[in-house]
Amino acid sequence: MNTIPLLPLEPEKLDPAELFRYAVRGSQPVNTRNRAELSPPAPMPQPLKHFEDEHAALRESLDAPMSLEDRLEMGDEAAFLRPGLPRRVLTDLRRGRWVLQGQLDLHGLNRDEARGELSRFLTASLQQGRRCVRVIHGKGLGSPGKESILKQLSRGWLAQREEILAFCQAGPHDGGSGALLVLLRAGNPARG
Repeated sequence: MNTIPLLPLEPEKLDPAELFRYAVRGSQPVNTRNRAELSPPAPMPQPLKHFEDEHAALRESLDAPMSLEDRLEMGDEAAFLRPGLPRRVLTDLRRGRWVLQGQLDLHGLNRDEARGELSRFLTASLQQGRRCVRVIHGKGLGSPGKESILKQLSRGWLAQREEILAFCQAGPHDGGSGALLVLLRAGNPARG
């Protein structure tokens, strides 16, 4: 049996380049013509114009004075506005100035399930950069006494959360007294 020595005689006397050539003798370079060139994936596009529009709407809501029409439009329905924000923010939310970006339906959930789902939904909405969402709590027509328990609870839960800037009863086409429109503070959208 013929065996080729792994190292030349007295390898320590050879310089590293010679030792390398000895180790790779008889081999051939790899053909690079069929090699796939991989580049890192392109970053997710950022909706810069959308962010600018949302900032402009909030800036205008904060700066614009309240008109008589705005004051007359404020009804008896549920409404919340974070202290320090002008009423114009709530008026713009009620008028549908903010684009609805998501919704959560709490129908059929008990109190604990609803609170957990609401918390997860708000956290995910912030992470995804959503600003305006709808929370459907129902009108309570199937509840004892025709009173919606989740209606009152969801309003209280939302008012306790720091990320909520404002909420109001949805308009008739968005669920009416069975839903709330919620304005969230700007979150940090997750980058993919």
